[in-house]
Amino acid sequence: TPGKEHPVPVNVLLAILGYPVALGLILVALPVQALLLVLTAPFDRNRTVPGRFLRIIGVLISRTLPPWRLGVEGRWPEGGPFVVVANHQSVLDILLLSRLPREMKWVAKEELFKIPWVGWMLRMSGDIRIRRGDAESGGEALARAREYLSRGMSVMIFPEGTRSRTGQLLPFKSGAFRLALETGAPVLPVAVHGTARGMPTVVATREYIAANFRNGADIQETIRMFIRDAYAKWGLQYV
Repeated sequence: TPGKEHPVPVNVLLAILGYPVALGLILVALPVQALLLVLTAPFDRNRTVPGRFLRIIGVLISRTLPPWRLGVEGRWPEGGPFVVVANHQSVLDILLLSRLPREMKWVAKEELFKIPWVGWMLRMSGDIRIRRGDAESGGEALARAREYLSRGMSVMIFPEGTRSRTGQLLPFKSGAFRLALETGAPVLPVAVHGTARGMPTVVATREYIAANFRNGADIQETIRMFIRDAYAKWGLQYV
C-alpha cells in the first residue's frame, strides 16, 4: 500500500543473523578438525573422528536458522556396514543427513572439494570425491568405497547422481548397487522429503523435513520401488 511501511519478514531477519553464524562455525571448525585429524590419525584409519566432527558441524549449522525444522524418523538398523542411498533434492539434504546417528563416508562431486575451507574439511573427513561423467574417476571412487566397507565404515551415495530440480526422483545410477553386489554390503535406503521447498532460495520456508527409514510415506514407497528395480537389474535380493 502506498505510504505504508511493510515490516521485514521474520525469515529474512533470521537469515541475516543465521548465515554469518553459520560462516563463523565453518571458519572455527576447520582448525579444530585439523587438530582432531592429527591426534587420531595413528589409530583411526577411517577418519571416523574428524568425519563425525564435520557432521556435527552440519547439524549445528542447520540450527542457526530456526525456520528450518529438520527431523529424522526411524532407527539405524543393527549390523552393517551399509551402502546408504538417499534421494537428493537440495543442498539442505547434506545438513539433514548429517543428523543420521552413524559416521559414513560420502561420495560427492569433485567441485565441492575445490571450495576453499569446505573442500579442505571434506578431504580431512576422508570423504570420496568423484568427477561426474568420468568413468575412470567413478571406478576410483568405488574402489575407495570398497576399502571403507571392508574396514567396517558405511558409505553414503546419492544414486540419482545430482540434485533433482523438481523434487521428483531421477533415474538411479548403478554405482551404489554394483558396490553392494561386489561387497555383499546391505543397502540402507533413506527417504528425504521437503528439502526442495526448505532451501529453494536464500530464505528457507517453515517446513518440517524428515528422513525416514522404510516408513509409510509415499516417497519412501517410491524409493523402495526404485531400489527393488535396481536390485532385480543387478541380481540382488531385496529384503
